[in-house]
Amino acid sequence: MNKTRLLTTMAVFIAIGTLGSQLIWFPAGVAKAYPVQHAINVMAAVMLGTGPAVIIAFIIGLLRNLLGLGSLLAFPGGMIGAFLAGMLYKKFRYHIAAAIGEVIGTGVIGALFAVPFAKILMGTAFGALFFIPPFLVSSITGSFIGIFIVLRINHHNVIKNNLKGGI
Repeated sequence: MNKTRLLTTMAVFIAIGTLGSQLIWFPAGVAKAYPVQHAINVMAAVMLGTGPAVIIAFIIGLLRNLLGLGSLLAFPGGMIGAFLAGMLYKKFRYHIAAAIGEVIGTGVIGALFAVPFAKILMGTAFGALFFIPPFLVSSITGSFIGIFIVLRINHHNVIKNNLKGGI
């Protein structure tokens, strides 16, 4: 993939992730679930690779925070999920591996990382059980959406013919 196509695809994912997170959400216990971020993580991991997926997750978190649309917890969950989704997809080459990486990375590891992150940067003292359920609900929902979209796109050979060619 040439750099222009890569950057354009990343920009589209960032735009969808930033805006979509405000359009599609649902209550998950005491928190809100934003499955669009997780769908983007899975799609970016499969279509673009680990590095671009993590960059996309970081920029979405940054933009959401700068626009007052998100919390600092968007960083650990989104970035760890994108990283693990990309790594597992690279290792196993199955879409479900990317989804499992996203769920484990965000729903478990990201939630555990959120505990000290929230205490140090946000001044809150919640335990892991406070973060794990909503992070899991959000990441599982978004991962299914991401897999569905990737499979539909792949059905038309877009990924194989256009996106994977130069990476």
